[in-house]
Amino acid sequence: MKKFFEAFANVWKIEELKNRILVTLGLLLVYRFGAHVTLPGIDATQLNSLTNQTQGGIGWLIDVFTGGAFSQASVFALGIMPYISASIVVQLMGIAVPYLQKLQKEGESGRKKLNQITRWLTILITLVQGPGYIYNLYRTLPPGAFLLPSSSFAFLFSSVVILATGTIFAMWLGEKITDKGIGNGISLLILVGIIARMPQAFIQEFTSVVTKNNGGPLQLLLEIVAWLLVIIACIMMIMAVRKIPVQYARRTTSGDFEQDMMGGNRQWIPLKLNASGVMPIIFAQAIMFIPAALAGLSKSDTAATITSQFQNVFGLAYNVVFALLIIIFTYFYTAITVPTNKMADDLKRSGGFIPGVRPGVETGDYLDRIMSLITLPGALFLAFLAVFPAVVSNFGVQQQWALFYGGTSLLIMVGVAIDTIQQINSYLLNRHYDGLMKSGKNRKAVA
Repeated sequence: MKKFFEAFANVWKIEELKNRILVTLGLLLVYRFGAHVTLPGIDATQLNSLTNQTQGGIGWLIDVFTGGAFSQASVFALGIMPYISASIVVQLMGIAVPYLQKLQKEGESGRKKLNQITRWLTILITLVQGPGYIYNLYRTLPPGAFLLPSSSFAFLFSSVVILATGTIFAMWLGEKITDKGIGNGISLLILVGIIARMPQAFIQEFTSVVTKNNGGPLQLLLEIVAWLLVIIACIMMIMAVRKIPVQYARRTTSGDFEQDMMGGNRQWIPLKLNASGVMPIIFAQAIMFIPAALAGLSKSDTAATITSQFQNVFGLAYNVVFALLIIIFTYFYTAITVPTNKMADDLKRSGGFIPGVRPGVETGDYLDRIMSLITLPGALFLAFLAVFPAVVSNFGVQQQWALFYGGTSLLIMVGVAIDTIQQINSYLLNRHYDGLMKSGKNRKAVA
């Protein structure tokens, strides 16, 4: 523990890292402040009915992803979810649209064009979701909550423009955190929203268990222990790797490569059990918002059934679909982020090979087969953790606190926290300090 605090103190000795952390904290503070700025024309003192709508189920999840802005009728009420939805659409279209496939292969310039396409698509999505949110306000809030005529075109137009602007500004904050801060900007925006709701959920569980004698302190202690065990399981899953041995051939005097039969100069390729991180959870959760939203536009009995099924995050149908989407997106995102064919080509050009596997195409097929094998248990475990809150809720745990037992909330918290620590760790190691994940004395610079 002492070594960890020493490493943490070293963070403030690196001027660039300190500035990036301060920039990140400042931008996150701006985002949290904006989550409490109510839309013009709405009485902030009459939002009780909207708050009640987000006390559980899908409404609670939407409110968490927006950092509480949804229940505050805030200028950030749509949050960053339209941007995530746009990212999903662009990545899915990248499989079938040749132009997007071409951009994916153009390196940095192609990535910038894809980002621009994603931004424009985000604006279009906000212009669709904005009127839907205002319509929800019409149905939920009492007439006295509207300081301006709610049916007027001026109120609708201005509110939609402000909601779209809020999402664009939140997207800009996330990109600035990624560029000028410590990275993972979009994920950090979601993280602070989750953390903001956590104390309230725990207080409600504490009140229910201790003061209302629903199990007493012993049950609360068991719940905390179980919660810590789930966190440890999440960390183990995210950090688990399969190491593939790689041996590099020796270069002869003629410039050709020859295999080192003595087995020297061996290295490893670390293939993560969960190479996609928390993105499958975020993608799947964004998709799960769609059926209930579309069904809510109809008044038929079928639409009402679909709405009730997909608004109950503890229901069987919701969790089965959610788990399947997570498995699908885990494979999909892993295929995008782990280009096994490119890894095989890079190994061949550098004289590297996997013992017993021919360089080139066979190496690419071998790596692809290994990734498929290790992704399956990773995807299944990720899906199980995602639906685990529905399991613990059957043991008397309050729903809001149960949602932190795995599910979207805990997986994003742990995943983003690990990614952020790794970002800070890399800065420390580059400046010849021990990282937050490694103990020992400060390293000396090598001349």
